[in-house]
Amino acid sequence: MQRSSESDSIEVKSESALVHPSSEGTSMVSGQHVESYRVFVATWNAGGISPHNGLNLDEFLRIDNPSDIYVLGFQEIVPLNAGNVLVIEDNEPAAKWLALVNQSLNKPSKLVPKRTSNVGGSLFFAKPSLRKISKPFRSESKRRLKSCNCTAELERRHGKDLCCPLQLPNTGEIDVSSEDEEEGPNGFDILNSQMKYSLVASKQMVGIFVTIWMRTELVQYVSHMRICCISRGLMGCLGNKGCISVSFQFHQTSFCFICSHLASGEKEGDELRRNLDVIEILKSTQFPKICRTPYSRMPEKILDHDRIIWFGDLNYRISLSYSETRKLLEARNWDALFDNDQLKIEREAGRVFRAWKEGKIYFAPTYKYSYNSDTYAGEVHKSKSKRRTPAWCDRILWHGNGIQQLFYWRGENRFSDHRPVLAAFLIDVATNGSRVKRGLSGSNMKIEIEEILRSTMFCNK
Repeated sequence: MQRSSESDSIEVKSESALVHPSSEGTSMVSGQHVESYRVFVATWNAGGISPHNGLNLDEFLRIDNPSDIYVLGFQEIVPLNAGNVLVIEDNEPAAKWLALVNQSLNKPSKLVPKRTSNVGGSLFFAKPSLRKISKPFRSESKRRLKSCNCTAELERRHGKDLCCPLQLPNTGEIDVSSEDEEEGPNGFDILNSQMKYSLVASKQMVGIFVTIWMRTELVQYVSHMRICCISRGLMGCLGNKGCISVSFQFHQTSFCFICSHLASGEKEGDELRRNLDVIEILKSTQFPKICRTPYSRMPEKILDHDRIIWFGDLNYRISLSYSETRKLLEARNWDALFDNDQLKIEREAGRVFRAWKEGKIYFAPTYKYSYNSDTYAGEVHKSKSKRRTPAWCDRILWHGNGIQQLFYWRGENRFSDHRPVLAAFLIDVATNGSRVKRGLSGSNMKIEIEEILRSTMFCNK
């Protein structure tokens, strides 16, 4: 199926088309409205390569059709060697990704390095902590985002539906620390303080890296930010595989984003190891209680959230021989190829991701390519030990009501041996009675024709 032209678009003439009196996915109370926000989600396995300073992410982020929220997940931002897995985490590549994302989302801003005495790294990308590096990209402190924003007035109005102000707990592996506790100057200065997009979350676990950005005027409506990391690598306890889950409340709707890198391998039965990773992640992820009231409704488990998106290198392969896969690839017979996709087979059998949804795939497999090439690695490596059967390893799924997928596609960046996978959603969010001033999803919001057409026909349940 051919993509529509990027220039083909229709305009939503009235903001009322994006505001609803109620929503299936959110418990509504008197005085609440539901507004739809555009959320962009992308996953990209970087293949252990650190990005160069000139890497342009404009096309990857689809900045010509901007979103309200950007959720970006990377895998293998560092080589998965013993030093990175067992010794010390290298955050220099994560710092580079943050700077490059900011460069594309906040065009007027210029990043100027401060001279630093830190040893290691280049002048432009020195090596302060990731927490400190993140500071200039934020319009709100992490401590504020993690706090409860429920006011006394709202408590009186809604009673037990809302929670009380909090004191931050000490929760060990759950990320509730604040960068405000660190001393010393930032590694960078932002010349333009009026950032269009602000960083609201960033977290690294070995090679997995998640970063979430939001229109600056919307950040004030974020609260209860919590992050949980689950390791599923060697012996089920090392961080070379696993996930980072981010939970927060936006207005009155809870969100959870899970970026994972699941067990690799294309031998028969390896898909069961990936299934087990998913099951253990759902079982083990536990977000801390941060509201002191016993009547708090803030979710502690992934599936308790209103809106959930799972993305990453899920590593599910195609259950065909290399030669059979190549024949279907050359014929661009995506349907026949997808019928043998392990994730599709496992989902339909009810063994994993029950009740989750995924958009229909209209694009070629995203793995494995020769570096800086449009050629699959199997065409170069004739040895079976080095050859990999092409597969749709990189995926985006969602769970819950109030989520409409607009497009599901792959990027064509040749940076690594994976192609990035991109998706955009319109997501319903419950707001309080007062209307929110919108910068994007209002009367001037444009939705691509390709997105509207596809959204009516490509949800595989």
